[in-house]
Amino acid sequence: MKVLGINALFHDPAAALVVDGVTVAAAEEERFSRRKHGHRPVPFAAWELPELAARWCLEQGDVDVSELDAVTYSFDPALARSADALGLHDPWDHLRQTYARQAPGFLSTSLPGLDPAVVRFVRHHVAHAASGALASPYADADVLVLDGRGECASHLAGRYEGGRLTVHAAQDLPHSLGLLYEDLTDHLGFLRSSDEFKVMAMASYGTPRFMDEIARRVRTDGAGGFVTEPVDWQSLAKRLGPGEEWTQDHADLAATVQVRLEEVLLELARWLRQRTGGDRLTLAGGVALNCVANTRLHAESGYDEVWVQPAAGDAGTALGSALHVAAEEGDDVRPMPGADLGREWTDDEIEGWLRTAQIEFERPDDVAVEVAQCLAADGVVAWFQGRSEYGPRALGHRSLLAHPGRSANLERLNDVKGREQFRPVAPMVLADRAPTIFSRGPLPSPYMLFVHDVDPAWRQRIPAVVHVDGTARVQTVDREDEPLVARMLEVFEQLTGLPVVINTSLNTAGRPMVDDPRDALECFGSAPVTLLAIGPFVVRRRGAGR
Repeated sequence: MKVLGINALFHDPAAALVVDGVTVAAAEEERFSRRKHGHRPVPFAAWELPELAARWCLEQGDVDVSELDAVTYSFDPALARSADALGLHDPWDHLRQTYARQAPGFLSTSLPGLDPAVVRFVRHHVAHAASGALASPYADADVLVLDGRGECASHLAGRYEGGRLTVHAAQDLPHSLGLLYEDLTDHLGFLRSSDEFKVMAMASYGTPRFMDEIARRVRTDGAGGFVTEPVDWQSLAKRLGPGEEWTQDHADLAATVQVRLEEVLLELARWLRQRTGGDRLTLAGGVALNCVANTRLHAESGYDEVWVQPAAGDAGTALGSALHVAAEEGDDVRPMPGADLGREWTDDEIEGWLRTAQIEFERPDDVAVEVAQCLAADGVVAWFQGRSEYGPRALGHRSLLAHPGRSANLERLNDVKGREQFRPVAPMVLADRAPTIFSRGPLPSPYMLFVHDVDPAWRQRIPAVVHVDGTARVQTVDREDEPLVARMLEVFEQLTGLPVVINTSLNTAGRPMVDDPRDALECFGSAPVTLLAIGPFVVRRRGAGR
């Protein structure tokens, strides 16, 4: 079967193509449109069809629209109820549901030649679940889905066997761990449904001293679900306005909700494992992007293996809905081959971009060596290589790289990107070197979705990547999967004695991650970056030297 998956409702519009059970391509619309998800006024940020991403996916797979056996849409309006009936305040909900019901018509307009009859609605949390379990390396696995909301629920707990899902529990709205975290994000002055990772970072600066109040209102129900009662945030810490400085009260509130979230997730996972007897857990939904909670699940849930979808947010439902229908129709669904499922350019195409830009560039004998030397000299490198990543993490294809041994490089990179200074940056390390430096979290960890304790002996050697609590969000690199990145890391270690490089996403505040060569050149031109490594070429900042 040829199945095109679409997400276009709440946020993170995306498309994915699955052919005969194999994931061919997947990409978020923001990488094409350059409109960052969550940063546009409601409802427009949510209701953006991924036209450009969908067309590119079809081109990548050499599939004509008329050849599609199904187009899947990761929301089923037939299952939805009004926001008022669900106990939610959402003035746009009636329009959202109307939009979803009309999706076949919208899609056939944006993809000329598409028969609206091939469009299939897939329950939102089933799409999430498939993006977790069916895309994972495991043939059979348990799955937990937690996010803000789907049609009328915020959670699903189940098990996949033989490509078929058995649902063991689901949580009806308005109770939602994702919406709870969104409310806190908004109260702390950040952008709801976009900046939750900032709250996770802030939590490390606090202590959970509001636990009595939060635990009374957020609790499991003993049957695989949970309760989230409204919280009077203002009584715990005053709401932060634009430009206001956060205080210890705000950090303590973030820490309290973070710890309580972890505790509830552990109880839900243990309940599911007791129900199924499974030893492998997969995670999806926006809550699964909480790296700290994922590590506790790995360490304390009782599961032998925990795997998280790298595009765990709503973008991942484009892939999940396509995988679900492919499996339902009898295709042998294969694990996703990696997160590098987006666009790439040939060397000739990149050279054409550089010449069009009339910019000086070089083609060194080995770009990995050139980059390692620049990093060893404390330069900042914009790294643009291969296919772009699916999901929010830069994993060695669209990255900013720097020296981890200089503590000032944390502030330096946050300044380059225009980010808050309490936010950490991540270490990239060869998989076989990681166990000597990092512990507690699972290794290897190729998708940067867990936190790890940094060995005390290494904390002073790589201070820029060590968070205030002594942890780091590690990305491990396999030599076979990422030979160019691996060679750069090896040369950097030869030059510095450090097998670790800082890796953060190649973008600046409010902008989507760089995706094509034009984006890379614009970012390089506007940010204080020493070197752009784009394909086999390098572009030097004028005056930076070699």
